Amino acid sequence: MEAQRAAAFQVLADEHLLASYRLANAILGHQAESQDAVHDAFVTAWQRWDSLRDRDRFEHWFDRIVVNACRDRLRRAARRPTIDISTQITLSTPDATTEVHRRLLVEQAFARLKADDVVVLALRFFVDLEIEDIARLLDVPTPTAKTRLRSARLRLRDLIERQEPNEAVR
Repeated sequence: MEAQRAAAFQVLADEHLLASYRLANAILGHQAESQDAVHDAFVTAWQRWDSLRDRDRFEHWFDRIVVNACRDRLRRAARRPTIDISTQITLSTPDATTEVHRRLLVEQAFARLKADDVVVLALRFFVDLEIEDIARLLDVPTPTAKTRLRSARLRLRDLIERQEPNEAVR
């Protein structure tokens, strides 16, 4: 029985490995952290394998586990503040690097968001999921997902504007 369980898990895991890394990387934005989150998700999925009643729903079930693993990592990272030295670097030609500068502003603001905000923004704008799909993945009603996305966007915009009001991204 254990061999059948392992074989079934291996087949499903192999089919979803790459998509899981993409999802985690969209949320975390860091390759090593993404790999660790997916590893954690696989361990959790193996431990909770018996809770999956319908094998056809593996992808949705596992994606939720990946999202939760990423959320946990974001929360842990928030408790361990890091020093971003990129703000101490002066650009020699700001006109030629405006796009890079804007991206840096967005990345810095994104890093200061709460884990739930990062998750909903990443699912919408990096993974390109529709609101209904985000709601299903987060196990919340569609209006709640829509509200969370709007609130997260407003918080991101506010953080960007506070960093450098003249360069705010809208």
